[in-house]
Amino acid sequence: MNIIAWIVLGLLAGAIAKAIYPGHQGGGILATILLGIVGAFVGGSLYSLFTTGSLSLAATSLSIPGLIVAIIGSLIAIFLWGLIARNA
Repeated sequence: MNIIAWIVLGLLAGAIAKAIYPGHQGGGILATILLGIVGAFVGGSLYSLFTTGSLSLAATSLSIPGLIVAIIGSLIAIFLWGLIARNA
């Protein structure tokens, strides 16, 4: 997937995940994009683990199912970031 598609997927997934997740999350547009891109990797890796049984570093594609997986991954990334930032 090219870099423009990654940025678009990251922006969409990060923005939707921030809207769904309860509470206030700081950060601007760059943080939202990075969160979405990390979420795409987390979601894609978990999806490949559940479907194939092996963990591989994979990202989702720019499609509706790929966006849903990236949103779920972004929600997980928000949760983990909240845990890390709270302990620091």
